[in-house]
Amino acid sequence: MNKEKSINALQFFVTNLSNQAFGHKLQGKVFADQGFEKLGEKYMGHHDEEMGWVDKFIGRILDLGGELKHETRPESKLISEPCEYIKFDHEVSVNGIELLRKCMNDICEDITTFDIMKEYLKDEEEDMYWSETQLNLIEKIGYQNWLIKQM
Repeated sequence: MNKEKSINALQFFVTNLSNQAFGHKLQGKVFADQGFEKLGEKYMGHHDEEMGWVDKFIGRILDLGGELKHETRPESKLISEPCEYIKFDHEVSVNGIELLRKCMNDICEDITTFDIMKEYLKDEEEDMYWSETQLNLIEKIGYQNWLIKQM
């Protein structure tokens, strides 16, 4: 098992997922401020869930004897239009799932890290399916009707 591969992969997700989680919190605040309380709660809750994964990744880095880093986070885009944000977030999920699967191939000898990543992958797939469902609902019931459901 190559501990360094696992530590580097986990650190990558600590940095990027914590950034994405904070973006979800900000988006949740934006949507709640617009009166879309349910959508705001969804994304603020999503922040908490993602930070739970960050905590697991941090714990595993430390278990492997790795040095935890507080890396610079890239700027994230905030989108005030709910439908546009869901489309954006869906794309992030699709790309992230692909990246996660590639990463899992690199760390497959580290069964514990692999299992953590596998559970995280399942969670990310659920998030992707939620976005797809919302986009399908918008198409079926109309954007204005969907927005009303988010209040």
